[in-house]
Amino acid sequence: MSSLGADIARLRDEVCRLHAQLLRWGLVTWTSGNVSARVPGADLLVIKPSGVSYEDLTPESMVVTNLHGSIVEGDLLPSSDTDAHAYVYRLMPEVGGMVHTHSPYATAWAARGEAIPCVLTAMADEFGGEIPVGPFALIGGDDIGKGIVATLSGHRSPAVLMRNHGVFTIGPTPKAAVKAAVMTEDVARTVHIARSGGDLVPIDPEHVDALHARYQTAYGQEVPL
Repeated sequence: MSSLGADIARLRDEVCRLHAQLLRWGLVTWTSGNVSARVPGADLLVIKPSGVSYEDLTPESMVVTNLHGSIVEGDLLPSSDTDAHAYVYRLMPEVGGMVHTHSPYATAWAARGEAIPCVLTAMADEFGGEIPVGPFALIGGDDIGKGIVATLSGHRSPAVLMRNHGVFTIGPTPKAAVKAAVMTEDVARTVHIARSGGDLVPIDPEHVDALHARYQTAYGQEVPL
């Protein structure tokens, strides 16, 4: 098997397995939502097929497309969000993975067209500030992708709430994008509960910067050189 073929096989397996995490954390219902991965060194992506139940997903059912959404490998149609994913990969070369969910609390913020304010240290750590709202866009073309890029370019957040739609997250890897989706729903729920009890208390911007820098550079285990 060629190096490209091995990469595609690995990503088919990884993307398939990561969809189970969306179910585990309650981020999707029925067949909604998707995970994709950029194929390194190639203008290709791997993504979930459209309208297939999560329990029926297999590595072989994952679809490979180019970065304009045309099928390269696979017997099924790709996700209806493929053009949006492809646009993000074309315009944001640092992105290696992308996730879309309709997780309930975060999507409720999207339904209001309201950013989630940075009132938790966990938000400062993971998102570097608020989770922003992107514009309304119709499904099926690359308009969603354009809104994602316009909103997240120059922003520290790996997540955007697309107005009246749901959550899109990006990351250097598919797993990182899934983590961002999990954290988005977690903080969306907590901030909603907090606001129901009274006014929110924002974190000072300089403290947000310090928390984000610490989390991004000092948290976790050191990787041996």
